[in-house]
Amino acid sequence: MVQIPNTPTSADVARLAGVSRATVSYVLNNTGAVRISEPTRRRVHEAARELGYVPHAAARSLRAGRSRMVLMPAPAIPVGPLYSRFLNELQWALGRLDYTVVQYGSVGLEGDEAARAWAELRPVAVLVPGAGLGPEGVAVLKRSGARAVVTLGPGRVEGAHALQMDHDAVGHCAGAHLYARGRRRIGVVLPGEPGLEAYSRPRLAGVREALRGTDATVTELPLAYTEEAAAALALRWSGSGLDAVFAYNDEYAMLLMRALQDEGVRVPEDVAVVGADDLMLGRLLRPRLSTVRIELPSGQDLAGLVDRAVRDPGGEPEVRTVLGASVIRRESS
Repeated sequence: MVQIPNTPTSADVARLAGVSRATVSYVLNNTGAVRISEPTRRRVHEAARELGYVPHAAARSLRAGRSRMVLMPAPAIPVGPLYSRFLNELQWALGRLDYTVVQYGSVGLEGDEAARAWAELRPVAVLVPGAGLGPEGVAVLKRSGARAVVTLGPGRVEGAHALQMDHDAVGHCAGAHLYARGRRRIGVVLPGEPGLEAYSRPRLAGVREALRGTDATVTELPLAYTEEAAAALALRWSGSGLDAVFAYNDEYAMLLMRALQDEGVRVPEDVAVVGADDLMLGRLLRPRLSTVRIELPSGQDLAGLVDRAVRDPGGEPEVRTVLGASVIRRESS
């Protein structure tokens, strides 16, 4: 019969380290209000590692009177390397502030209905990517104990902090660049993947705004992210009269550029191509891909905003426009 070992407790750690249970709690909960010498901290951490002791998050929350969980609902849309790096930096920064970051899969749930599911977990803060959450959902989360609700998307929601991402600026940069390069018949890719409309439509609007009052025209180009769809669009290209394309992002740009080249359309001689996100793969193409470099907010800054909001939940919600954009011109345009 296999004997299951007893779960180590903070008392076991205290005995092994030769300190009190209170000291173990102060050290492992990273309490800054009590000064603990560095040698003592090392002894406690070494004892915890030797015993395999892990603090109980729920018990710690009960003692503190609130959760330390920050809930991050998984985006309902595909995310690329740029956004993934931002999320990794954010999670690291929140962890340094002693928050536990949990990603929640909200498949089948949207908006305020999703907020009720998030509220069941009693997070201290919720970071909501994209659009869809409304004032009612914010209220549900706050009644459940969330001290901070932060949205990351194109708009703001009453009662929540907002990091507004100005995707119009991305399209404006691309449109202005292509016009300055002498292009006048510009196509704009609209991805076929569900959920991307919240980003692609503002980028299209940005291109239109950049070309307003000029002699340039803008043509919408719906495109699914498949080789077959790109090949079908490339086959029709010669009849379109287009001499440039802003392809929404680098992934769509690479997909379309390969299909155009397969049809004998020369880049940039016949058509200039611009993507967005400045992915490394775009620099490895031939010709190298021109792109709009996007500056996302610092994960460390956002973690600081969450921490301030948790400490002062009655403060006025902060609203910031955080997305910067600039063109990186390479050989494709």
